Amino acid sequence: MTVTGPIARDELGPTDAHEHLFLRTPAQPGEDLNDLDHALTEVREGAATGLATIIELTPIGLGRRPELLREVSRATGVHVVAATGFHRDAHYPAGHWVHEATTDTLLERMLTDMRDGMDGTDICAGVIKAGASHGEITSGERRRLEAAAEAARRTGVQVVVHTEAGTSGPQIVEVVLGVGLPAHRLTLAHMDRNPDAGLHAGLTVAGVSLVYDTLGHVKHGPDSQRIELIAAMVEAGHTNRLMLGLDLGRRSYHRAYGGEPGLRHLLADVVPALRQRIGDEAVNGMLIDNPARAFALAPVAESVA
Repeated sequence: MTVTGPIARDELGPTDAHEHLFLRTPAQPGEDLNDLDHALTEVREGAATGLATIIELTPIGLGRRPELLREVSRATGVHVVAATGFHRDAHYPAGHWVHEATTDTLLERMLTDMRDGMDGTDICAGVIKAGASHGEITSGERRRLEAAAEAARRTGVQVVVHTEAGTSGPQIVEVVLGVGLPAHRLTLAHMDRNPDAGLHAGLTVAGVSLVYDTLGHVKHGPDSQRIELIAAMVEAGHTNRLMLGLDLGRRSYHRAYGGEPGLRHLLADVVPALRQRIGDEAVNGMLIDNPARAFALAPVAESVA
């Protein structure tokens, strides 16, 4: 489900599986992404490198702009999948309704986004975002994660969960499976911040997908480290659960705002290096085949009316 409507899974093509084009959060003052012209410039640069689809993971309450995402998609020809869901605690100020919302309230809000449209538009979300704190899942985050898993179970979409610095992966899986969502309907983000290939292998064997999405984030180390992690996972036979992204959730990461590395970095810089290191088949799997499988709408639970 894209911001312009449903498409066939074989139309996704090369996919950035974790991205932000519009975002506003008190956790990152001065880093707002809020300008349509800048978003158009950024996406056109990505499209020029061959990027075909963006999974835009800005959730409820953090400045998402579904109507502008649709304008970007129509103007550039790049498919955009928009998100519902809720982030970790740090992204919502004290007193925000999210902190006290019941599981049922959270669930109904996400179901509305996916069935009727987001923020008063007719644009439906096609993915759910959730989040956990560093080394723990707080009570509020657990409630939101459980609601996200139930919403995904009822609608057939994928849940992508922010792991803070790659922590709490197994605990997140436990919560999601406890709700009844199959492991293959869960993706963990930022696990490349915790480059433990053994841990990652265990998660993928269980059926969970991982999106390595801090590529180009030099403050977290060079891309060469992530490429070696990817190579180790591929060589161990875990290619089919890996996806790639940039997570450019700050204006200082967007070339259109004067930052780096920009949306072009994935296809222009990372993918050529990966092709040389692990070959075309593995790269195409992570870039095209795996996202097409992960973000395709799955059959919903028969018990749901």
